Amino acid sequence: MDRETTLILINEIGIVPLFYHADIEIAKEVINASYRGGARAFEFTNRGENAYNVFTALLAYTKESLPGLSLGIGTIFDVETAQKFIDAGTDFIVTPFFNPEVGAACLRANIPWIPGVSTLTEIYNAQQAGAEVVKLFPGEVVGSAFVRAIRGPMPKIKIMVTGGVQPTRESINEWFGAGAYAVGLGSNLFPKDVVAEGNFPWIEQKVAESIALVKEFRQG
Repeated sequence: MDRETTLILINEIGIVPLFYHADIEIAKEVINASYRGGARAFEFTNRGENAYNVFTALLAYTKESLPGLSLGIGTIFDVETAQKFIDAGTDFIVTPFFNPEVGAACLRANIPWIPGVSTLTEIYNAQQAGAEVVKLFPGEVVGSAFVRAIRGPMPKIKIMVTGGVQPTRESINEWFGAGAYAVGLGSNLFPKDVVAEGNFPWIEQKVAESIALVKEFRQG
C-alpha cells in the first residue's frame, strides 16, 4: 500500500489497533475481527521472538484476504530491525521513541514512519527528520492538555495518541477534542481473557463501536 493511502486511512478511520501474539492463527483471528469491525490500519507489535515470522505470515495473509488493509510493524528500536521488516513488505513502521536512522530508512522505502515523542523538541526533530505523523506516548502520562496546548505553536502537527486511550465516548471525545489525528488502541481492545476465550465477535464489536465514536465526534 502506498504511503499516502496509509496516512489517509489512519486519519479517516481514526483508530489503529495494535496487537501481538506468537500464535499466527490467533493473530489472524484478531486481525480479521478488527477488519470486520472497520479497522483499515493495523499495527502488529514486535514484542516476541517469533514476531518476524508471524508478521510475514500475516502480511501474506492480509494482502490476499483483507483488501484495503494497511499492516504495519510497531516497537521497532533500530535501523537493522526496521530494514528487515521493510524488506518483508511492511506498510508502515512505528517506533516507541525518536530514532532518525529508522526514519531515514522509511523515507528511502517511501513508507510512513511514526516515531514516539513526548516533548516539543522531539516533535520538531521528528518533523525535521521526515515524520508526517508522530506518536504521542505514553498518552496517559502526557495527557490530552498537552495535545491541546501544542496545537497553538504547532497547529499542523498530526498526532496519534497511544497509551491510556479507552474505547469509550469520554476517552475518544477527550483525545479528538484535544486535536488528535488518530489514536492507537491495544489492550483495551484486546483484553487477554477475551483473546484466550476466542471471543472474536466481542473484538469486532468493540472496534466497530470505537470507530463509530470517532465518526460521531467528528460529525458533532
